[in-house]
Amino acid sequence: MERVAIIGTGYVGLVSAACLAELGNKVICVDNDKKKLEGLKKGIIPIYEPGLDELVRKNAKAKRLIFTTSIREATEKSQIIFICVSTPPLPDGSADLTAVEDVTAEIARAMKEYKLIVGKSTVPTQTHEKIKRTIKMITRDKIVFDVASNPEFLREGHAVRDTLFPDRVVVGVESSRAEKLLRQLYKPLKTKFLVTNITTAELIKYARNCFLSTKISYINAISQICERINADVEKVAEGIGLDVRINPHFLKAGAGFGGNCLPKDLEAFIRLAEKKGYDFELLKAVRKINTDQKRILLKKMEEALWIVKNKTIAVWGLTFKPNTDDIRNSVAIEIVKMFQQEKAKIQAYDPKGMPKAKVALKGVTFCKTAYDALRGADALLILTEWDEFKNINLEKVKKLLRQPVIVDGRNIFSPSAMSAQGFIYKCIGRGSDLA
Repeated sequence: MERVAIIGTGYVGLVSAACLAELGNKVICVDNDKKKLEGLKKGIIPIYEPGLDELVRKNAKAKRLIFTTSIREATEKSQIIFICVSTPPLPDGSADLTAVEDVTAEIARAMKEYKLIVGKSTVPTQTHEKIKRTIKMITRDKIVFDVASNPEFLREGHAVRDTLFPDRVVVGVESSRAEKLLRQLYKPLKTKFLVTNITTAELIKYARNCFLSTKISYINAISQICERINADVEKVAEGIGLDVRINPHFLKAGAGFGGNCLPKDLEAFIRLAEKKGYDFELLKAVRKINTDQKRILLKKMEEALWIVKNKTIAVWGLTFKPNTDDIRNSVAIEIVKMFQQEKAKIQAYDPKGMPKAKVALKGVTFCKTAYDALRGADALLILTEWDEFKNINLEKVKKLLRQPVIVDGRNIFSPSAMSAQGFIYKCIGRGSDLA
């Protein structure tokens, strides 16, 4: 059993803490949000992540998982300290490391003996050098410590499984002592354990996320060619995805990518490359394709309805992906605002995201069910591919809509089947629009 501190109880921090506690470790969670921590102590989970609530309650009850606002307490009682705070983008796209610096300083002021400080937040390369410098300045070089990097590769909606059954663990270290501690911590996972230097580990996270962004933008660019030559992007993706060198993951054409990681890390990596004297033109093209893709749905709706102004649009899906309540950098939210700028009236529904969406969106009618959103609507706009929508009663959908118009930004239905049922169905990259 290791003594672990997790500083920051966002998506990464809370999932990591619950899963490390599940593996038998004593984990202290730290956050400066007292209201959130009081809720966690009572078993109230501030985010929706399948399986997380059960893990938190189980391990809190077993006293393997405790919560505090004190970084000093967590530092004194732990040997391994993970920094899991937010690194939001600055106006120029680079990562804001203010929280990382603040936390590092507090850890240093509390240190009295050896500690291993592990960066889990996504940070630019060589951030570890600044962490080390800060600690050395505050401790005056009187305390031995190590700094390491352990990037996370969690997918929201699958984060618990990704933590407990990862396809790899990456650690960047500078000493055998740090490596030994992290090997012991992750030994129960029985997966590929990749050891690098710290700079390489920090870079792996950016390189991975930007590669995934590139795959999405690539297939979205292909979808535009498909629409122009009457080809089916779904079959194209299947055909190239069967090549083991490519694989089918992240080859799903749609309205573009969002979320808290891919857009932010794309901008930060472009900025990092610029600072090091390299113009990452490929990633700039990825960014442009993603931006342009969001506008396509408005054009498709205009093709179906002619005039969008004063029309009532039913919207299904507000989160950036299914199985989460996260709306940060959600393409759905951006597209809703785009339609509002055209004076469309929005009736929206999302299985999990509406409480947060109500804060982000004004002038939207939020509905209790997917069917309620359809009542009196001129068309349906699908922006998140929840299973609930895939399994919907289409006959009922058709009866509730004023006109049988569906613009599908996630390609959840078959164009031929929708046409056979009498829908005007406009999707992404599947040949000529069917009516």
